[in-house]
Amino acid sequence: MNALAERVAIVTGASSGIGRATALLLAREGASVVVTARREDALQALVAQIEGAGGRAVAVVGDVKDETLAEKVVGVAVERFGGLDIAFNNAGLTGEVGPVATLTLQQWHDTLETNLTGAFLGAKHQAPAMIERGGGSMIFTSTFVGHTVGMPGTAAYAASKAGLIGLAQALAVELAGQNVRVNAIIPGGTDTPANVANAPGAPPQVMAFMESLHALKRMARPEEIAQSVLYLASEASSFVTGTALRVDGGLSISRT
Repeated sequence: MNALAERVAIVTGASSGIGRATALLLAREGASVVVTARREDALQALVAQIEGAGGRAVAVVGDVKDETLAEKVVGVAVERFGGLDIAFNNAGLTGEVGPVATLTLQQWHDTLETNLTGAFLGAKHQAPAMIERGGGSMIFTSTFVGHTVGMPGTAAYAASKAGLIGLAQALAVELAGQNVRVNAIIPGGTDTPANVANAPGAPPQVMAFMESLHALKRMARPEEIAQSVLYLASEASSFVTGTALRVDGGLSISRT
């Protein structure tokens, strides 16, 4: 039997990378999936792929900084599929990279509003739907940057992603009595279009450096990170809440 049969999931930032791989995996494991991101064409292609494989999915286009999107996505999950059991709040961006002295207030706000406030808005509307359903699992995508590793030029990104761990811990305690578990994942470097090593014009040395940071000496595939989300979404992690789960290929402990 599939691990997520009869479950309903939301995946934000689902148009590519970790979000897309996770939406495909959750659907393959039996969940009905509501996917959201800003790129309609990529979302519709994802829905078509899920449905083509026999799954159920629906796309909602929008920006996670907009609270009306958070409310709408939950409403679609309830109206189309009957409720909400799983939420993977994954949408995020690196934002402006550079010295803190050159970072504008607007650039700071843009990064924090997408990565941290967007996740808060999602959780705000997801929690009541999960409680109504009798419980659920809420998952955030944090990062090693600002948690186990400091990297120059990433002040806003590091602060926003570290804030997600604090948010997850607070919500884990707040919602435990309603049988809602809340956790974060901490991926290592992942081979996605958003990775700086894959930016247009990035020299091969960037990828080599990123790979060298990990004990496994390679980047993760999005599908590998998705497996950690499946674990936290499923009953396999029924006694896990308030955790920041490292899925980092040994990056946090490697000094070689």
